[in-house]
Amino acid sequence: MLQVQPTGSVPAETARIAHQVFPKGNRYLKLRDELGSIYSDHDFAALFPTHGQPAQCPWRLALVSVMQFAEDLSDRQAAEAVRNRIDWKYALGLELTDPGFNFSVLSEFRTRLLTGNQEEQILNILLARLQERGWLKAGGKQRTDSTPILAAIRNLNRLESVGETLRATLNDLATVAPNWLGEWVPSDWFDRYSHAIEEYRLPKGIPARQAYAETIGRDGMQLLSAIYDDGPDWLRQIPSVDILRQTWVHQYFIDNGQIRLRSAKDLPPAGQRHDSPYDPQASYGNKRSTTWTGYKVHLTETCDENSIHLITHVETTQAHISDTDQTQPIHEALATKALLPQEHVVDAGYVDGTLLVDSREDFGIELIGPVRPDVSWQAKAPNGYDLSQFQIDWEKQQITCPEGKQSQGWPPSKDAWDNPTIRIKFSRTDCRLCPNRDLCTKSKAEPRSITLRRQAEHEAIHAMRQAQLTEEWKSRYNVRAGIEGTLSQGIRVFGMRRTRYIGLAKTHLQHLLIAAAMNVVRLVNWLNGMPHAKTRTSRFAMLNPAT
Repeated sequence: MLQVQPTGSVPAETARIAHQVFPKGNRYLKLRDELGSIYSDHDFAALFPTHGQPAQCPWRLALVSVMQFAEDLSDRQAAEAVRNRIDWKYALGLELTDPGFNFSVLSEFRTRLLTGNQEEQILNILLARLQERGWLKAGGKQRTDSTPILAAIRNLNRLESVGETLRATLNDLATVAPNWLGEWVPSDWFDRYSHAIEEYRLPKGIPARQAYAETIGRDGMQLLSAIYDDGPDWLRQIPSVDILRQTWVHQYFIDNGQIRLRSAKDLPPAGQRHDSPYDPQASYGNKRSTTWTGYKVHLTETCDENSIHLITHVETTQAHISDTDQTQPIHEALATKALLPQEHVVDAGYVDGTLLVDSREDFGIELIGPVRPDVSWQAKAPNGYDLSQFQIDWEKQQITCPEGKQSQGWPPSKDAWDNPTIRIKFSRTDCRLCPNRDLCTKSKAEPRSITLRRQAEHEAIHAMRQAQLTEEWKSRYNVRAGIEGTLSQGIRVFGMRRTRYIGLAKTHLQHLLIAAAMNVVRLVNWLNGMPHAKTRTSRFAMLNPAT
């Protein structure tokens, strides 16, 4: 039961001792003096029942959670800090004699936030307070980038993964249905699945491992048959049983009555399969030369030169989700918070023709980021006839090639991602008789064909390709580099690289708490007159006369 309490002021004795101990000030003293308690019990009232045992003060739990991640503390360490640190008691408005609370309360509070879909409040309320004080405003510049997040699980190869999936299911069944499982389980399973499936325990050599994988496959099929054919209905509702079923569909097939392990090229996409039974939402990710199993976080922050740089939005996704898919959700979230920028600076992963147009038309945002170059072989050939050499008449719906021949037809089409396009072909006769056919197409029988985007998207891409070659555009784009420092700060200081928790929702809550903590630290540093960090230049680079 929640008994709403006023935030009140800092107790006189706590304030007196705190200012004696910290005569030059302190991060949390400054925070309390400038922003007060930040949160209130009313912000979280919907998360608590109206009857029952009195609950801990939720505004304090929210603030403790932010301070916990500001110092990368565990729940036990955070609860201990509430008990024995004067600066924490000052920020929380507690008496010096206050004994604090049990560390498990913090986990319960995070669960309440997730159950009530209120996790975004942790960051949004802080942003609203910063807006009220004038430290955060809409407009200006913001920048976004992402970084990999490692799941709180052991990385498994395929053989380890299928073995651990079966072992995890057996452990769950042994917990909830021990009598049913014990009645029929083969005795040799105890040798295979009583211990963790680890690389050093696996058979040596490809043939032996193939046989071992098929043995696990047969055992898994036997277990699934027992559950779905003879077991009680409620066994099918166990999450690990469904994970086992899906994993076997992904990893095995039946050939003439024998279960076989699929080849690597026959596996489903990374986003559809489970890499570990212990965190089924963690997926395989690949960003340039970096690969990992887990998630991905996108941080968006303000980056105007003479103002504090604050994180305005956090987006957490599975590792395989493309950066391009997050540009629109980020803009929608910033619009909801009334924090849309005028300029949004991103890398190439967040930019395509549709986003350039929609960002401008739907949100009034200039999306600044490099578009990918034309990768056709014609664009790479010294004298090739790439798209830029064709004249497009949008009103007449016609294209003229470099040899002066005109296209035939303007049929609408769609690309592999279901985006509307226009598929245009030239006359077979014109192409066959063209003296420079080798510069235009490699097909010996078919005429040249061209795929166009919608006019607005085509022109936006063309304009960006031209602009990004200029020194003015490069100078504007230089501000994007600062987001790398933000990601580095989150990783090195706030423990953002590896999630503490299992599942996407809990991982996202961790990132929201880290973002709020980073904003608190940056605000105090800004108020204390600490300037933005400068880009480091090596001693050798300083010798370059051009710099």
